[in-house]
Amino acid sequence: MLDFKSFSDRLDNLTPGQFENLALDLFRFQATSNKIYQAYLRARKIDFFAVDALRDIPFLPIRFFKDAAVVCGNPTDYTSFYSSSGTTGMITSKHYIWSESWYLRHTQRIFEKEYGPLRDFHVLALLPAYLERPGSSLVSMANFFIDKSQSAHSGFYLYNQEELLEKLQSLKNDSKKVLLLGVTFALLDLAESEKPFSKMENLIIMETGGMKGRRKEMVREEVHDRLKSFFQTEVIHSEYGMTELMSQAYSKGNGKYTLPDSMRVLLRDINDPLSWATKSQGGINIIDLANFHSCAFIETQDLGKFDEKGQLEVLGRFDNSELRGCNLLVQ
Repeated sequence: MLDFKSFSDRLDNLTPGQFENLALDLFRFQATSNKIYQAYLRARKIDFFAVDALRDIPFLPIRFFKDAAVVCGNPTDYTSFYSSSGTTGMITSKHYIWSESWYLRHTQRIFEKEYGPLRDFHVLALLPAYLERPGSSLVSMANFFIDKSQSAHSGFYLYNQEELLEKLQSLKNDSKKVLLLGVTFALLDLAESEKPFSKMENLIIMETGGMKGRRKEMVREEVHDRLKSFFQTEVIHSEYGMTELMSQAYSKGNGKYTLPDSMRVLLRDINDPLSWATKSQGGINIIDLANFHSCAFIETQDLGKFDEKGQLEVLGRFDNSELRGCNLLVQ
């Protein structure tokens, strides 16, 4: 196994001014150590010695994670992986991982920078379908957050809506905050309960996306309006992550995401994936430095734009892209 600890140590102590240098070092490393990425660069006739800026780095299309082990070094050295969700018969992505314990600590750092210590929360995870299959990175993260909350009230829920609603209401006046982390279709199902819900000042509703064929696709505004109406809250929070990434971004309302220190987004032209967007929106290319063991430069099938404050808004997916279990909400 290659020595990834040096990259993890640099990432653990990363400052914003160091991002580009680490990304370029990582590119040169992965261009020679990742056979899939190396073959992709060769096919595009890229001289990786000539790459000296972030915008010159080629991004690997995310579909490669469906067809091959996208890793640095020998694939047989990897024994663990996360897999994407998908509808019946669909080929799912696999993201082999260097260290699950490091990944989980990384997710904790990102969350706590935005929301504060997990020990200040009760974490209630509403993740049906994800819990019913092995290998979900979201379930792994939620389970870790539940453990780190050190709360006897934290836990997973499947379809037991009444029990979940009763648990939420019992924590209404608790000194801790309550995080309800849920897949979108399950939160919408919960919001259709005939049982009235009393407003909770200490409640954070966080949707992770995903209809998984359970409901018709809806635009984010409609989803959030329904959830806000039932839970009597002014904002719905969101988590943006995927199997192929080790980092997550969080939105505290209106679908505007703050990127973690380990992540940067560049927008590509909608019609020409090898050119950068000249307008305010485009396809999302992600640099995730936490992917130091696999490929840190990912061309996703998501569409996005930046607002005037530099926050990312995810608009949906390309019309011709394959549906994914965690697909974003588009009409």
